[in-house]
Amino acid sequence: MTQQFYVSPEQLMKDRADFARKGIGRGRSVVVMSCRDGIALVAENPSPSLHKLGEIYDRIAFAAVGKYNEFESLRQAGVRYADVRGYSYAREDVTARGLASVYAQSLGAVFTAESKPFEVELVVAEVGRTQNSDHLYRLTFDGSIADETGFVVMGGAADAVVDGLRGNWSAELSLPEAVRAAARSLRHDGLATPGAGDPQPSSQPVDPTLLEVAFLERDPDTLRGSRRAFRRIGGPELEHLLEQGEDA
Repeated sequence: MTQQFYVSPEQLMKDRADFARKGIGRGRSVVVMSCRDGIALVAENPSPSLHKLGEIYDRIAFAAVGKYNEFESLRQAGVRYADVRGYSYAREDVTARGLASVYAQSLGAVFTAESKPFEVELVVAEVGRTQNSDHLYRLTFDGSIADETGFVVMGGAADAVVDGLRGNWSAELSLPEAVRAAARSLRHDGLATPGAGDPQPSSQPVDPTLLEVAFLERDPDTLRGSRRAFRRIGGPELEHLLEQGEDA
């Protein structure tokens, strides 16, 4: 006869939460920031193809840390949800709040019912007509959801990055200025030149090959529905943007 071992529900949930937090903590940080001209998304990511930032719908973007296969499956599910809802009703009916609620249900169901929780943390961002109408919804591995204000930092040494960003962030920053502020703060998470073992000194320029950057632009034409708000920034454009900050 096989002996049965009893584990209390409280201990089981604690073990699952600790497991998920460790997985998320191993990832590099992501910064999502509301500013004057829109929302800036900046991630430490040396991979040119495995994106941590993505577009969901016209004015909605997705940012994640953790296990790539898990958060990519969630991103794809979000795109399908948004496409179906926008087609069935109207494009204006697709909101970050609705999408975040769907993600919260999925993450909560996996956390409570499956043997292994998702090792992910997400932000669903929606750019509004004014900065006061921007939305940043943060979702954790257990389905908890929070409506954040200003900026969000996830993954890695998030507390250190928040400390570095707090003195540089302002609601009046332009999108390029917000990217430079985020890039400087990510040095606190060990962002360094390739091959370096220590965090990059604040006096050295940020290597753009280690960053993934995107904008949700607060453009009047975009918000009237004539084009999408999401735009990736990379290559020479990102290099020039970061160099402007070093020259200033």
